[in-house]
Amino acid sequence: MSEPLEIRCRENGPYVIKGPVRIVDHLGNAFPIPPGKETVALCRCGHSKNRPFCDGSHKTCGFQAAEIAPNPAS
Repeated sequence: MSEPLEIRCRENGPYVIKGPVRIVDHLGNAFPIPPGKETVALCRCGHSKNRPFCDGSHKTCGFQAAEIAPNPAS
């Protein structure tokens, strides 16, 4: 059985997806991803000039998002 796709929420940063992925718009058109790119970062601050991809704008716009998943031991 293959590992599930993991989407990592970077503290005060983008969603990071590692592994093969296809990202499409609301019409079903695929966004180009450079061949061989193993990691994709998706904007969640809304300020990227390259949406849906992250361009680092979260560093200068004051974006804050530090969600923590519940501890499974709780």
